[in-house]
Amino acid sequence: MKHTISALVENKFGVLARVAGMFSGRGFNIETLNVGPVLGGKYSRITVTVKDGRNSIEQCVKQLNKLVNVIEVKDFSKLESFVARELVLVKVKADSKTRPEIVQVADLFRAKVIDVDSASLIIECTGNANKIQGFMGMIEPFGIIDMARTGNVALERGSYKPEDE
Repeated sequence: MKHTISALVENKFGVLARVAGMFSGRGFNIETLNVGPVLGGKYSRITVTVKDGRNSIEQCVKQLNKLVNVIEVKDFSKLESFVARELVLVKVKADSKTRPEIVQVADLFRAKVIDVDSASLIIECTGNANKIQGFMGMIEPFGIIDMARTGNVALERGSYKPEDE
């Protein structure tokens, strides 16, 4: 089973290394890892995607909660509802004949052409993993020159809870 785990941590030196080391030390292969500052830069959100065939992710989450500088940990696979998105930037071969078709594919996926050259296009696509996979399948036949893909970023759905402050 695939798990998306989010950890709100203090934005301090070494925290990412401790979190990643905790996963690898317990035999988990991190499929995706995404880190970014939140709440004015005092904190960072680390989002990790791992596969767990042994059903031992609960122990991993407990260990994460015990790490110094970790504020909160959520395993989104345990939540009723959450939103997760990825981003892919893909550089595709494009000439005057294929460019309109490539742009049409991008439009179907609500992707944006962000750079145009005489021999290529760079397209930005965001969405869930299935959408990104579908987009890549449609764009690949044109010839992918290069690409960069983020891992999941995720947040729990729901209303604001003032008692959490």
